[in-house]
Amino acid sequence: MSDSRPTIELLDVHKRFGDLVVLDGIDLAIPPGETTAIIGPSGTGKSVLLKHIVGLLQPDSGRVCCFGTDLTTATERQLYAVRQRFGMLFQGGALFDSMSVGENVAFPLEQHSKLSPAKVRQRVEEKLDLVGLPDTWDRAVSQLSGGQRKRVGLARAIVTDPEVVLFDEPTSGLDPLTSDQIDRLILTMKAHLGVTFVVISHDIVGTVRIADHIAMLHEGKLVAWDRTPAFLRSEIPIVRAFLQRNLVLPSGPDDVATLPSFG
Repeated sequence: MSDSRPTIELLDVHKRFGDLVVLDGIDLAIPPGETTAIIGPSGTGKSVLLKHIVGLLQPDSGRVCCFGTDLTTATERQLYAVRQRFGMLFQGGALFDSMSVGENVAFPLEQHSKLSPAKVRQRVEEKLDLVGLPDTWDRAVSQLSGGQRKRVGLARAIVTDPEVVLFDEPTSGLDPLTSDQIDRLILTMKAHLGVTFVVISHDIVGTVRIADHIAMLHEGKLVAWDRTPAFLRSEIPIVRAFLQRNLVLPSGPDDVATLPSFG
């Protein structure tokens, strides 16, 4: 029987920088094995929330628990152990231009595992094949398109076989067709890996396609959180206004949101 306890919990989390309130009493439970997307206007605290999840920031008050460990009271050793269970796809890919594709993907294994060079190579090539970039170990990063950089970043994020993968704006800066490809890839990864995904995104169409749950932040508060179909039926004015800029929303109990098809 699978464990239904939340993988990540934020309990009454508050954070401010000077006079600016960024997180204002956030309560959020992220279930295991599913994709939770966090949306909201720019500057509403999405990236700050993500940094709390991996213990890069500490709340002013409240608690953040990952895998049952309270990060607000954890030792450095405990924090390190928790972070080893995460993978992350950064907004810009965060690739090392001086390294080849394979070397970029291998980097976490070389830093944090005791695998032999042969095992590292095997693991890296498996992940590159999984993201649709076989036989690219020696390719220079400078030769990659934006979408390919995202794929390499995703291969690096999953190369350590993490339990949770965090995505910071996975389709930012990509054209619509490439964004569609990345959305499809995320769906494939979820089906193949069975891990927990947390996605920070401004791309509402992509979010609705890939997310099992959607949470919305506005002015530091969690204004809505639900399974995706129920979220799209929200009657909260700020939620509907935010979604209606990109979607045709349900107007009745038997309606569904109208989405553009994949390109």
